[in-house]
Amino acid sequence: MRLISLEFESKLREKGLWPQTWVTWAALYALALDLLLVAVQWLTRGVSPATSASLGGWVTFLSGLAIVLLALAAFRWLRAKLLWRLRNRLIVTYVFIGVIPVFLLVTISLITLYLFAGQFASFVVTSEIASRLRSMGASNRAIAKQIVNRYSQGQTPNGETIAGMRPQHREWARRQVCVWYGNQSQPNCTGPKGAEAFTAPAFVTDNFREIVRDHDALYLRTATVIGAEPESLRVISSERLDKALVEEIAAGLGEITLLQPKPAAAIPGVEDKNKQGILISSGRTVSEDGREFEPTFIAGTLPAASSAVDREIIFGAQLLIVDWASTTAERQRTGALGVHTRPSVLYARLFAALGNYAEVLEYILRFIAILFAIVVLLALIVGWKLTRSITSAVDQLYQATKHVNRADFSHRITVRSNDQLATLANSFNSMTTSIEKLVQEQKEKQRLESELAIAQEVQAQLYPKLITQLEGLEVHGFCRPARTVSGDYYDFLGLNSDKLLLAVGDISGKGISAALMMATIHSAVRAYSIEDIAVLREPVAIAVAGGTELELASEAREREVSPAALLTLLNHQLYESTPAAKYATLFLGIYDGATRRLTYANGGHLPPILISEDGSSRLLDCGGTVVGLFDNLSFPEETVQLHPGDLLVAYSDGVTEPENDYGEFGEERLIQLVRSNRQLPLERITEVVTAAVEDWIGDNEQPDDVTLVLARAR
Repeated sequence: MRLISLEFESKLREKGLWPQTWVTWAALYALALDLLLVAVQWLTRGVSPATSASLGGWVTFLSGLAIVLLALAAFRWLRAKLLWRLRNRLIVTYVFIGVIPVFLLVTISLITLYLFAGQFASFVVTSEIASRLRSMGASNRAIAKQIVNRYSQGQTPNGETIAGMRPQHREWARRQVCVWYGNQSQPNCTGPKGAEAFTAPAFVTDNFREIVRDHDALYLRTATVIGAEPESLRVISSERLDKALVEEIAAGLGEITLLQPKPAAAIPGVEDKNKQGILISSGRTVSEDGREFEPTFIAGTLPAASSAVDREIIFGAQLLIVDWASTTAERQRTGALGVHTRPSVLYARLFAALGNYAEVLEYILRFIAILFAIVVLLALIVGWKLTRSITSAVDQLYQATKHVNRADFSHRITVRSNDQLATLANSFNSMTTSIEKLVQEQKEKQRLESELAIAQEVQAQLYPKLITQLEGLEVHGFCRPARTVSGDYYDFLGLNSDKLLLAVGDISGKGISAALMMATIHSAVRAYSIEDIAVLREPVAIAVAGGTELELASEAREREVSPAALLTLLNHQLYESTPAAKYATLFLGIYDGATRRLTYANGGHLPPILISEDGSSRLLDCGGTVVGLFDNLSFPEETVQLHPGDLLVAYSDGVTEPENDYGEFGEERLIQLVRSNRQLPLERITEVVTAAVEDWIGDNEQPDDVTLVLARAR
């Protein structure tokens, strides 16, 4: 079963149908749980309706969650599939950078033009109404002044007198004028026959000019008040705002719909409040606070379209209407004015003052639009060609990378242009050429590394593996190369059951040359130490601890090997067999277990440190210059007496010379470390010292080989 599941999963992965993201897994889990709950709901609907009903909310929630997650996963999958190719990415980028901004610009322009056209159409109607009200107000004031003059002359005007004062303009034939003087209850009126009389409400105490609602009809009314009560004069002019007047005001503009608010009592649950905001729609018109409006009338007709782009424009505006019969302070209501027109009509009105030049302006605007369309089309064509050139170059690079992936570095891209993409192709060709060379160099490097690994193994065999421990001396050595092979050298060689030779050296330079010279010294020291060479037993100068005198070696105690004579012989051999710039430092010491005496000679190496059981220390600084640089050299010897617990520390410069921000590690720090840990086993002391040196170096590269040799008398 497990194998079948893995095989099924493998096939789905090959086809790219295996879910890869947590969104997809979450969508699948939500869908599975939703289907499970649907099945449970269907099974329990006859047995337990309450349980089935309670699962309805969870089914709805999980269905919605699954749909959202699946939509998100599908979007990510489509984005990954469609945008994998660079061409599709560039197309999408061009759409977002070029097409969408143009689309938004055109859309915003059209919306702006539509709003401007609708506002202009509404303005034409409202401005004409306001102009009528101003004209009525001016004539009203003239009539009021004439009436005041008549009263001042002792005359009492009547209806006929007032009729004679009316302006003899055509529009005044539809207007009614009423005059109240003092506490007069009935006004003197003049106007068209059948005009409905109106009263003078108490709130008209000053000049007034508004659209009013009186007896469910709309009127344009202006009032002029002269003087104060009780001898005030009120002159009110009124004109019915009906279909004929609106058609006259907006002649040829289009279809004008005038709406007035229904009385508040006729709308259940709606308070009698005045709020702004009118929304005009087909069939019904409602304000933002829920107040309903009723169409008063529809005037005019929508003109025919002059072209295919001469679309309809529907726009609305607010009209402030005063309730003439209201006895409350909030008597102002909000009405609505709807305009249904076409751009050609507005254009003709807007540029009517230009006369014949309006046609020239129209041609200019059309030319600009055509030019804009041509520029956009050219941009699309240029963008498509640039996209194709870029994707073609990228496809060539992609195919070339396939050759590189197959380790075919001989493939070259054909360059046919002279642009940055061509430079990139040339760079790729140059890169493959360089890679071919690097592959050859890498092969050579691997060969050298293999040889170095062999050299490292060979050198590791040169260091003592099984150390001969004397009964009275325990020794331990450690070397950590800075590179693959080391130029440092140490050795322990048992001369007999009581004597042990200790050697510590450092070869100039690093790497293979230093390792070869180290092997030479190692072989020479071992060979000269065990061979019966007469020169090693010739008289030498000896500096005896506690006094200085010259003795002959034949007069001294019999010994097998002289460290000084061995250094002299090594110096001559290295001088003859190595280049002039190659040399070594070497410390040689022979420990006699029977007497606990250490006889040593030093050829330019760092002086070893002898730390006594009581913690005091001294340097074994008797010695000469380096080995192999000069010929005909002799080296002095010194013999020191060791006591149980005395610890000899020999080391290379890789221990004391590493630096950080605080300076060198130093000899004093080495002495303190060994002194504080002198009771530990030699291996543990070595670990403490090398760990301290490593911490001192930190993250920096190890600058030199680290070699440490310890010997403790017991």
